[in-house]
Amino acid sequence: MGKTLTKAEIVEAIYEKSDKNRADVKQVVEKLLDIMKQAIKKDRALLVSGFGKFEAYDKSARKGRNPQTDETITLPPRKVVVFRLSRKFRTELNGEE
Repeated sequence: MGKTLTKAEIVEAIYEKSDKNRADVKQVVEKLLDIMKQAIKKDRALLVSGFGKFEAYDKSARKGRNPQTDETITLPPRKVVVFRLSRKFRTELNGEE
């Protein structure tokens, strides 16, 4: 497994390829991520063409088990986010033409 790309590394990469200062680039990246989070929180799908789609959906309550005590518990309902690659990016990722 490779190294994880961090937000600071994204800011640095954009800074190196632009004429903006680091603080401005960081502010733009923060704003972009905030817009993305707000879209997902509102239960809307977030589509980035050529990259993929983020979607939030509700998972219902279910039965679970505490592995230490073997006690049966009920896990509460929750929201989860899934990401699906676009076809274009999937073929690019797999080296297909």
